[in-house]
Amino acid sequence: MDEFDDLVLDCFLEKQLQLFPEPVAETREEAAEFLTDCLAVVADSLEDVIAFFEEEGIDMDISSEEEILEASEVFEVGDGRYLIVEG
Repeated sequence: MDEFDDLVLDCFLEKQLQLFPEPVAETREEAAEFLTDCLAVVADSLEDVIAFFEEEGIDMDISSEEEILEASEVFEVGDGRYLIVEG
């Protein structure tokens, strides 16, 4: 199980509407619980995001960095990491 630090939780709280039609969490605690329940993953790099999609068999054009970053389930944390949330 991933541990979600404050930066990851704040990123999700700020950007959650890119994946969901309405907020699913309002506090860090709610965000951590939600991300744990939906088995969200924190990737350390874009290469790790690509590897995750390949391992999960997710059908996406992973040859394009732009396509990956535009995916609604990929949240750029801002420190080089990415949060992947399957809605």
